[in-house]
Amino acid sequence: MKKDDKASISLKKVIIVSIMLLLVMGISVMAVNSKVNNVKIILSNGYEMDVLTTKDKVSDILNDNHIILLPEEHVIPGLESNISDNKTIRITTDNIAEKTTETVVQSSEVSVEDILSKNYDNIVEKLVVEQTSIPFETQTKDVSTGNGDKKEVITQKGVDGVKETTYKVKYQNDVEIARTEVSTQVTKQPVTKIAEIRDNQIVSRATVDRAGTEAATTAATNAVANGNSLAARVAGKTPSVVTLNASAYTASTCGKAAGSKGYGITASGARASAWYTVAAGKGYPLGTIIYIPYFANKPNGGWFVVQDRGGAISNNKLDVYMNTYNECISFGRRNLQCYVYLP
Repeated sequence: MKKDDKASISLKKVIIVSIMLLLVMGISVMAVNSKVNNVKIILSNGYEMDVLTTKDKVSDILNDNHIILLPEEHVIPGLESNISDNKTIRITTDNIAEKTTETVVQSSEVSVEDILSKNYDNIVEKLVVEQTSIPFETQTKDVSTGNGDKKEVITQKGVDGVKETTYKVKYQNDVEIARTEVSTQVTKQPVTKIAEIRDNQIVSRATVDRAGTEAATTAATNAVANGNSLAARVAGKTPSVVTLNASAYTASTCGKAAGSKGYGITASGARASAWYTVAAGKGYPLGTIIYIPYFANKPNGGWFVVQDRGGAISNNKLDVYMNTYNECISFGRRNLQCYVYLP
C-alpha cells in the first residue's frame, strides 16, 4: 500500500471518531437538559401505574403510554394542561368540573328565605299586638305658707297610659325566630299625679265651722254686692260647713250622644251650665245652693246650685259641671270645703 493511501485512511478514522464523539456528547447534553418526571396515572377502574417521562403536557404523557380516553371518561388535570405539583393524572367517569360549576352558581343565588323555606318544618308568620304601660308623671306643688309641719295631699291620682305595638313575628316549631315592628300607637294617655305640700294645721271642728260661717257670710255679702243671684237668694242664712269629694263632668261623659234627646239636660229639667250646675246626692235637694271657696276666682265667684244627680254620686261626693272634657281631666278629683244652703 502506498504511503498516501495510508495517510488518507488515518484521516478518515480521525474524522469518524470525532463525529462519534460529537454525537455522544450531544446525546449527553440532551439527557442532562431533559428533566425526567415520575408520574402516577390512576385509571377510571382504580388501577394505578407509575411512568417515567420527560413530558409535562398531560395529553403527551398519555400518548407516550398508549392510553386512550373513552367517550365517558375525563382526565384531571385537563388534556391541554401541564401536570400539577403532585405528579398525578386521574382518569374518571364523574363529571366533576360540571358539578363544581353548578354548585357555585346555585350558592350565589341561595338566600336566607330559601334556606328557611326548604326546612322540613313550616315557617309561620303572624301579626302580634302587645300592650305596654306608659308610666304616669308626678307633679308636686308646694302651697304651704309657714315653717311648721307639712303634709302631702294628693289632689289628683296618677293613672298609667297604654301603648299598643304591632309586630310581624315569624315562628318555626312554635319558636320565635324573627320580629319586625309594624306600627305603634298610644291608646290611653297617662294622667299626671298631682300632689300638694300643705301646712299641717290642726284646728277644732268648732273653729272650722265658725271660721267657715264667717267666711261664707263675707263671701255672700260681696257676691250680692256684685249682683250674684245665687248669693242673693241665701243672704242672711247660716250655711252648714262640709268637706265633699269633688270631681267634674261634662255633657259628653253622661252616656248620651250629642244631638240626642236629653243631651245636656239635668235631672231638674234645666240645661246644664258651666260654673253654675253641680250634681249631688239625694241628701241635697234639687235647688240647694253651695258656695265653694276653691272656685272663688271663677266667673260664678264659687256659687253653685244642685241641678243634677248621678249614679256614682253619694252624699259625700260632688260633681261640678264644666264645658270641656280636658277641663274635667285637669281638675281631677279633690276634697273641697263647701258651704251648703239647703232650700
